[in-house]
Amino acid sequence: MNFYGTALALTDFVGWIATCGLLLAAANYAYVVFCYLLRPIASRTPPATVPDAELPHVLVQIPMFNEAAVAEAAARSAVALDWPREKRHVQLLDDSTDATTQIVRNIVARLCAEGHDIVHIHRHDRAGFKAGALAAGLAANDAPYVAVLDADFRAPTDWLRITVAALLRDPGLGFSQSRCDFRNGDANALTRVQRLMQDAHYVVEQSARHSRGVPFQCNGTATVWRRAAIDAAGGWSGDTLSEDLDLGLRVFLRGWRALLLLEPPALGEMPSNVADWRVQQSRWSSGFLQVARKLLPAVWSSSLSLEAKISTSLMILVQLFFPCALLAGAALLAGTLLRESFTPYIAPVAIGAAIALAILVGMTLPAYRALRRGSPGEYLAVLVQMPGLMLHLGLANSIDMLGAAIGRRRGFVVTPKQGH
Repeated sequence: MNFYGTALALTDFVGWIATCGLLLAAANYAYVVFCYLLRPIASRTPPATVPDAELPHVLVQIPMFNEAAVAEAAARSAVALDWPREKRHVQLLDDSTDATTQIVRNIVARLCAEGHDIVHIHRHDRAGFKAGALAAGLAANDAPYVAVLDADFRAPTDWLRITVAALLRDPGLGFSQSRCDFRNGDANALTRVQRLMQDAHYVVEQSARHSRGVPFQCNGTATVWRRAAIDAAGGWSGDTLSEDLDLGLRVFLRGWRALLLLEPPALGEMPSNVADWRVQQSRWSSGFLQVARKLLPAVWSSSLSLEAKISTSLMILVQLFFPCALLAGAALLAGTLLRESFTPYIAPVAIGAAIALAILVGMTLPAYRALRRGSPGEYLAVLVQMPGLMLHLGLANSIDMLGAAIGRRRGFVVTPKQGH
């Protein structure tokens, strides 16, 4: 075979491999859209009517690293949660190396003087990153229920009443995951696209998996854990950049179930510029692949149903969409140049575009309508911006994901917060 033939065969092989990866990603989203349309879940659970004297102790953990802009608001929001004061314990888990630490010391002193049980736990190293901070906090308190809120998130005052109520009613629940919404979701075009993606994730993807009784993603914030489930699963681990996905899956593998609550949401802050968004997305993409390397064998050797095993595998491998899309595009370009014609690719590209559009609308439109985000015209204006941003993300993240796939370690880079 001459050089031309070899190059063409290699190009076609890469193209088919990448296409198979894209079809697996498409299967993942087609599955969740179908399940969502089959049976949307109830979005809210009523508060408990348990007398305050019978309510359990709850630990509220707020991990932070150099997040001075949101530190004080995070602390005040935590102590404002409606729960018996003597049973509500707040930890500010501070790994900061800047002025955040002094800000936290000052606010904790003021809130303690007001009678709140709030402590500042400052580590001088970031061993285990966020997971390490959460584990250090657990070692200092034995409350049977643990709420985790990232530093930029503000839960409504009745949040504990609603989420802990669900765990009290069902002893088989290992954790509850609340929907995340964003205070700056309308700040600019980028935040509107991100909000559309996040709405699709919670309202369609998460609720679809929940309705089928298969593992769904723990998002790491707006979560309330049963302490026994954390301990049974082996506790927090810092060996991946997605410590939340990791622990959540281990909890499922230990036989616990979880609850998704779409209402009330906790309000956070999303990146408002492309550079910060890339930092966040790169960490998530790498973390997913690290979890896949760690837990896929355990998923397939577990007692989960076949549907759950396939669904969970697709969920934690879905980030491969980005490098597969990049490879498919490169193979398409190379094949067109080598054949000096785009004609052989017209049909597969058209079919792929139709599938992508159907899935994109199927994922985002139900969420947009359910949350009443705006008019059809406003929806379309946001939707048309998504492909370009996804292409940019694929280019940016693929190298980091390759490193994660082969076991390369990298540091946990916190998404910058502006205090919106």
